[in-house]
Amino acid sequence: RWRGPPPAPAAAAVPQLHGRSTMPQPLPDPVVEMTGITITFPGVKALDDVSFRLLPGEVHALLGENGAGKSTLIKALTGVYGIDAGRIVVDGRDERFSDPGAAQDAGISTVYQEVNLCANLSVGENVMLGHEVRSGPFINWRATHRAAARHLAQLSLDIDPRSPLSSHTIAVQQLCAIARAIVVDAKVLILDEPTSSLDKAEVAELFRVVRQLRDSGVAILFVSHFLEQVYEISDRMTVLRNGRLVGEYRTAELSRIELVSAMIGRAGEAFDDIEQEARAVAQRDHGSGPPLVRAAGLGKDGSIEPFDLELREGEIVGFAGLLGSGRTEAARLVAGADRADHGTIEIDGAPVRMTSPLVALKHDIAFSTEARKKEGIVGDRTVRENIALALQAGRGAWRPIPRRELDAIVAKYISALNINPPNPHALIKNLSGGNQQKVLLARWLATSPRLLILDEPTRGIDIGAKAEIQKLVADLSRDGMSVVFISSELDEVVRLSERIMVLRDRAKVAEVVNDETIDSGTILEAIAATGAQE
Repeated sequence: RWRGPPPAPAAAAVPQLHGRSTMPQPLPDPVVEMTGITITFPGVKALDDVSFRLLPGEVHALLGENGAGKSTLIKALTGVYGIDAGRIVVDGRDERFSDPGAAQDAGISTVYQEVNLCANLSVGENVMLGHEVRSGPFINWRATHRAAARHLAQLSLDIDPRSPLSSHTIAVQQLCAIARAIVVDAKVLILDEPTSSLDKAEVAELFRVVRQLRDSGVAILFVSHFLEQVYEISDRMTVLRNGRLVGEYRTAELSRIELVSAMIGRAGEAFDDIEQEARAVAQRDHGSGPPLVRAAGLGKDGSIEPFDLELREGEIVGFAGLLGSGRTEAARLVAGADRADHGTIEIDGAPVRMTSPLVALKHDIAFSTEARKKEGIVGDRTVRENIALALQAGRGAWRPIPRRELDAIVAKYISALNINPPNPHALIKNLSGGNQQKVLLARWLATSPRLLILDEPTRGIDIGAKAEIQKLVADLSRDGMSVVFISSELDEVVRLSERIMVLRDRAKVAEVVNDETIDSGTILEAIAATGAQE
């Protein structure tokens, strides 16, 4: 039961699973209460009569597939988006924040999935941005950097606050963003995929801080697609699907299968078939035929040590390693995104100077980058225009794709990849992260590549979209396409890959042939092992 005023109808009728009520008793008054929230973009109804509440002193997970409306709900709360209908109450007061600054002044701090910092400034300047220590009208930089050091110490991040932010890894930058969010005396801390760039030790440290903030009475909204992390850290969860509320549940009372079913609207057991299918593909034997692509001694000074790689037609090769191991650097050399200082590449036995992605594209090699926002999508262009980019680049500026042909290609991949909404004229920036990822895949698949290099294609997307992409990769391989698959989730790499190239400290340290004896533990042992390259 709710304490205080009666809840709105949409929030009161929390669904039951298997006849079990999921509402805890008793509950404190919510610090945030959103009722009947509706937001419509051109061609997209992002939220439809959604209600949500956030209680003090708890970690509340917000879950759903990509396109479910999670990020939109957060942006409605923090003033990024205006709402078309509904009510937002913070600390008992009706609020309509005009911008994120107004929300922050009300005690709501947010760390978004895409790190949004100023790389040209120091760590301390980023942490204290807008909250610098002043002496009269002037900023006291020494005191400001000392204050930044104290906030960084809360995250056990022992780095020089005067050092340039750009000199640090993405993982450290993510922690700096979280440190900046807790500089203010926040009542609400929103963490949107905060662990996507962190290793296990960093996640554990972050969760220690999250629990400390929770125990001090801060309400924490946690968004993540890592279900194990959700179960580890959250007290309660709310599930959205297709822009509507499915229900609010106590984490301890909801099984993983029930959660998946609530998120995707179909039985969680459906993923067993996808996993078995992918595993069967991964354990095929392509024999000793000639390789499609052979890299010998390929390397770049200061980026990745020289390595060898062979890829055969229809083969999936995984790149596995911890953050900063060199996975992306190796992929970028094969794809021509970076120029190698050492080694050679052969395609069908003939040497190729891989000097740019366009050269790779002309040799039927497509590269889907992990930097979706920075190097992938063009936010102010439509889904149709984003899909057409690589295909048009291959043809040249003076040979435009006929309209009817392009319309057929776009319609084909919107349907095949289940891009939501299925509107080719929607601006891609208004799509969820998972659907943006699907548009990028459509862009490269439209070029009919023989080798598709996928760098973190499932990072930051929901379990349903992950399963769809994994099945797509298995299907492409079965149809003869070669795939390089990179993922931070070792289980995913093992599930899909026939061979796995293991990297550590920007060097190839092992190559593992997948069979029934291989699991993520095997790969972790290879990553941790010492010794010469195999």
